[in-house]
Amino acid sequence: MNVKTKKYQMTTGTYVKLAFGNLIKDQWWVILIYLAICAGYVWIPSHWWVTGATIALTLYVLFWLIQFAGISQLEQGKFMFEKLSYEINSQQILIKLNAKQGMPMKWDSIKRAKVGKDYFLFTINKAQHVHLPFRIFNSNNEVKFVETILKRKGFIKE
Repeated sequence: MNVKTKKYQMTTGTYVKLAFGNLIKDQWWVILIYLAICAGYVWIPSHWWVTGATIALTLYVLFWLIQFAGISQLEQGKFMFEKLSYEINSQQILIKLNAKQGMPMKWDSIKRAKVGKDYFLFTINKAQHVHLPFRIFNSNNEVKFVETILKRKGFIKE
């Protein structure tokens, strides 16, 4: 069975929010480094431990926010923000710009998949994501079919 979606254009705000949320989940250990640096106050009491650690953490967060916001401005990242349709089957996801232009993406290139309250999110790497809201599918059965594929591929647990 092939699932054909309606055309969908991801907004840059949605992309930044989803990409940054995934980064925080992947790199949760950064907060441990922050706390370890702040713990330096125990050995040498000075507010500079906390101030320096806070500045470093802020710069780290800003670095990634600027990276994600910048992707939408680069020519290489423009395709993620075009109006695209998708054809999904058990072998691949075909990302289509129009009826003649498209790009196949095999399931093994997807690092992680998430089923949200009203969307699917496929993570390819830190910067590339495929966001498919349920509203772009033609029926509830198509959403369930994609969920079944994700379960078979081992991306989500039952």
